[in-house]
Amino acid sequence: MKKFFLYIRKSTDEDDRQVLSLESQEFELNELARREHLIVVETFRESQTAKCPGRPIFNQMLDRMERGEAEGILAWHPDRLARNSVDGGRIIFFIDSEHITALKFPTFWFEATPQGKFMLSIAFGQSKYFVDNLSENTKRGLRQKLRRGEWPGWAPLGYANDILTHTVVKDKERFRLVRKLFELYATGAYSMKDLQNTAISIGLFGKSGKVTSVSLVQHTLSNPFYYGVFRYNGEMHQGKHEPMISKKLFDTCAEVMADKSRPKKPSKTIATFRGLLNCAECGCAITSEIQKGHQYYRCTKKRGVCSQGYVREEILAEQITDVLQKVSLPPLWADNMLAKIESEREQDAQNGVAFAQNLKQEIEDLDKRLDKLLDTHLDGLIPKVEYAEKKQKILNRKIDVSEKLKGFEQKGSHRLEPMRLFILDSKQAGIIASGENFEDKKNFLKKIGSNPLLAKRALQFSPKKSWEILLNSWDSATPATLTRASREPNFGLHTNWLRR
Repeated sequence: MKKFFLYIRKSTDEDDRQVLSLESQEFELNELARREHLIVVETFRESQTAKCPGRPIFNQMLDRMERGEAEGILAWHPDRLARNSVDGGRIIFFIDSEHITALKFPTFWFEATPQGKFMLSIAFGQSKYFVDNLSENTKRGLRQKLRRGEWPGWAPLGYANDILTHTVVKDKERFRLVRKLFELYATGAYSMKDLQNTAISIGLFGKSGKVTSVSLVQHTLSNPFYYGVFRYNGEMHQGKHEPMISKKLFDTCAEVMADKSRPKKPSKTIATFRGLLNCAECGCAITSEIQKGHQYYRCTKKRGVCSQGYVREEILAEQITDVLQKVSLPPLWADNMLAKIESEREQDAQNGVAFAQNLKQEIEDLDKRLDKLLDTHLDGLIPKVEYAEKKQKILNRKIDVSEKLKGFEQKGSHRLEPMRLFILDSKQAGIIASGENFEDKKNFLKKIGSNPLLAKRALQFSPKKSWEILLNSWDSATPATLTRASREPNFGLHTNWLRR
């Protein structure tokens, strides 16, 4: 009596999928072996597709047959043995060389004759045709989903797959929690580990209920899917799903991530103004050191000789405070300006219609550019790499304009908003100047100007245009035009302030 190897296979290596496939195959084949009085030497179980050669258990079985441990194979169908020409050809070669003398299938008849081998090769060819055709149909379906702007895969954290419409929808439980991670990270005060702990504390877990890993948090913050586009096969596509965040917030998170990735030397002491200033003489950075219990700032002198001396932290803080006092508007001025801005908001509402129309026209022009770019690529005039790069640029621009239009439609014209914020900031400058928080003073100095320098123990910087007006108004004022009690410029001195 001939000895047989029993071979069963399912296409996926996931334990929770097609489990019954293996059980049913083994049961049916054992029943066939009992009916046919076949001797089953060993059962081989494999969870891997047969589309490509290289299945380890299948190859192990054939190697043992080559050594003569068995003469036949018992399987459910020829497609369980091979769906590619290499493995199919190897089976037929083993039959020719008599390493295999019998093949038994419940649903397929085979004898080791020329006709039997011909029919077996046809069965292997049909199996290969089936898997190739299935692959093409799957790719065609994926291309159609991409054209509709639908993500062809598992939804990322914060979204869910709708099994009825086969689309990606909001996850009611996790959507707002994932958005909270983006908002927290954009502040720059959180690390990836901090966000992981935050996710655990607010009940944000993965879809399988596992704790959110640091790598998943980092991947989430780097995934453009959350602002409305997605990358598939190296190409950007505009998604049909509802964006979770704005592109501006995503870009802010990307900047924070890039900044945190740069190596930083640990500092044992807290020097608030370190890294803020450069030397006006040689351009080197200003560092700090502690002498007699006080923090002093000096030039690093890495480029050679420099004559600049030390300056004490308290003196530098006083100079910054003086600048903040100069850019702080008097309360009376600020209140009058805010009242004037409020009265002009109504006039801007009429002008907003034309602005919105321009944005809509730009979006239409970008859509036409995308269509022309696709036609150019399909005609073979530009390669796929160049097509993908240009498409990504146009898509990002379209997202920016769309978000600008959406924000404008929700909040109206913001022509006067920068002015209003500037006035409120100038009021805030007076509050910060009167306080003792050096960190707030440093941050506000960076906000109102750039390129801060230290020259002869004195602070120098380049103020931004709007703040330069305030500084010049103080510098041009004389003691006679200043109110001694409040140090406010005479309101009648600048009659064009509101109009400007």
